Amino acid sequence: MTESTAVPNRFPEGTFAPAPKPAPLVRMLAAQTRMELTLLLRNGEQLLLTMFIPITMLIGLSILPIDTGSGGTPAARATTFVPAILAVAIMSTAFTGQAIAVGFDRRYGALKRLGATPIPRWGIIAGKSAAVAIVVILQSVIIGGIGMAFGWRPSVAGLALGAVVIALGTVAFAVLGLLLGGTLKAEIVLALGNLIWFVLLGVSSLVVFDEHVPSAVRWAARCTPSGALTDALTQALGSSVDLFGIGVLAAWSVVGGALAVRWFRFQ
Repeated sequence: MTESTAVPNRFPEGTFAPAPKPAPLVRMLAAQTRMELTLLLRNGEQLLLTMFIPITMLIGLSILPIDTGSGGTPAARATTFVPAILAVAIMSTAFTGQAIAVGFDRRYGALKRLGATPIPRWGIIAGKSAAVAIVVILQSVIIGGIGMAFGWRPSVAGLALGAVVIALGTVAFAVLGLLLGGTLKAEIVLALGNLIWFVLLGVSSLVVFDEHVPSAVRWAARCTPSGALTDALTQALGSSVDLFGIGVLAAWSVVGGALAVRWFRFQ
């Protein structure tokens, strides 16, 4: 039928319901973020990594009568350990938790099925990243509140600088988590994710207890994402800027992001 003989539409738009069409992009992103956040908060293993372990570590290191060389009062210990525990929480959520979640989403075909929906592929990643960011904000508020209850008193400038470093650290570990979870099999991701978490935790401790560590080892630790985040966050919350640590985190973000974009697979 030619355009000149086409039958005009007799019914105005909206006469029949439902009218199937993609939802607005903002609504799709909000729905994806809400779903990812719900899955994160319902997963017992994720909560263990993201909430219980960091909170238990902070409380234990602040009040237990053990000699850590970080002060004799809970306030002094909290001042030392709050930045390190925040770094552990970011690693747990943005790297280990996300890598494992993405790995098993790929194994069960969840990402492949989402790819058949109107939401673009970058929207799926954006939803996961937004959910991680919300959890990191929640972790920061809880851990910071516990630290303040023990007597930790950061300045306003320190909190502002700390927020910037936390955002950069979250990006760095998120892209590394997407790289790991988006390239390997789920079982390998589960094993490697937890193993790497312990290694990163050990590297962070080298930065915290630097007076007992050779200078060369400490500088090597600062070149890792966990060491750079711990040191940069410690200095930021003390109202100073660690340009080296920020540069290391930025480099890991760029390299990890490029590799994730290149090798990430949805199935």
